[in-house]
Amino acid sequence: MTGSPAHLTVLLGGARAGKSTFAERLAATGGEEVAYLATSPRIEGDADLDARIARHRADRPDHWITIEEEIDVAAVLRDATEGVVLLDCLTTWVGNLLHVGRDEGEVLAATDAAIDAATTRSGPTIVVTNEVGLGVIPPTELGRAYRDLLGRVNQRWVAASDRALLIVAGRALPLHDPESLG
Repeated sequence: MTGSPAHLTVLLGGARAGKSTFAERLAATGGEEVAYLATSPRIEGDADLDARIARHRADRPDHWITIEEEIDVAAVLRDATEGVVLLDCLTTWVGNLLHVGRDEGEVLAATDAAIDAATTRSGPTIVVTNEVGLGVIPPTELGRAYRDLLGRVNQRWVAASDRALLIVAGRALPLHDPESLG
């Protein structure tokens, strides 16, 4: 994790690949104030999710600001004008938007608004998301629609980013624009 910090960094990878840990280390490297934008809602009766949330909270330094926002990520990014914002994660955020009844067009519009807010703020933004297109094809129509929509959301964020990394087993692989390889 050397070199100058990118304004917008997107970290993609599979479940339990080390994305959040990598993002937290990256956010801490510049010595700036860090705001952790958590998108996961607490779900009554989901002990596993409660444990994951508790583990994420325990892993973060006490002096970091935690902002919990399930829907309006763009507003948080617009308000966070300085310091690092670590958004964890788009995967949950897209699910939240679908859960409250947003359709594909509304999710993509919310994505574009959040990207605009991230790329126009003065501080760096680090975004975590899952790469869900490499696994088993979901057996349900809803699962396939979610996978496809998250893929489109991820493409928009990566296209707007200064740096995109695929995290595999805690290691980062840079993603290059295929147009630049020609």
